[in-house]
Amino acid sequence: MSLREYLHAVARCPSLEELWDLHTSKMDSYGFDRLIYGFTRYRTSTSLGDPEDFVILTNHSRAYTDEFLGGGLYFHAPMVHWALKHEGACSWTVLHDMARERAMTPAEERVIDFNRRMNVTAGYTVSFKSISARSKGAIALTAKPGISQDEVDALWAQHGNDIKLMNEIAHLKILTLPYHSQRRALTPRQREALEWVGDGKTMQDIAVIMGLTSATVEKHLRLAREALAVDTTAQAVLKASFSNQMFVLDA
Repeated sequence: MSLREYLHAVARCPSLEELWDLHTSKMDSYGFDRLIYGFTRYRTSTSLGDPEDFVILTNHSRAYTDEFLGGGLYFHAPMVHWALKHEGACSWTVLHDMARERAMTPAEERVIDFNRRMNVTAGYTVSFKSISARSKGAIALTAKPGISQDEVDALWAQHGNDIKLMNEIAHLKILTLPYHSQRRALTPRQREALEWVGDGKTMQDIAVIMGLTSATVEKHLRLAREALAVDTTAQAVLKASFSNQMFVLDA
């Protein structure tokens, strides 16, 4: 698949599943067989927000993700720290430099040791331009076992601009598609009630439109607030909008 064909295919992808299958296959053709994409809209100076609200896409093994993501190792990963402070692409050569200069904290060394055991040793990280002060997205491209960092850097010198472009376009497409964790999913009725709130309708208006009592509408809104882990309906509308669960044909 050429770059042009890839970009056309990305533009037409109707779901995250199809997009991720397409993107992982394309990156594999360059020698990157394991990817982790992450995005948050809830970053602060001390936190990346609730992990339940992260957009996480990966084709790493369960053994890897259980420890790296579930065990919280990502919070101490040097390339995650780099991505939070920078934009663009970065070779994992910096990790080898840090190790050689003994410039890592004990927590960072534990991450590197874990990655080494899991054959996550060579690759590139692409950090995307933030759309707000509280958002950040990045993707880690892990080279196939047996490929050295020097070989990855040589590949990047030849194809890096195209690979970076494809990841940036995939990132922008991801931001347009519905995504939610199992706990954050809304039912069709909850979503519809929130949509009418977003349209500025009163509780009485929504009850008439949906053919329900005001009490039932409030129940749907309360359950939506609980599902989205927020305190107010306005916050629920905002969070549902962020996850593209509102005003879509098939959420």
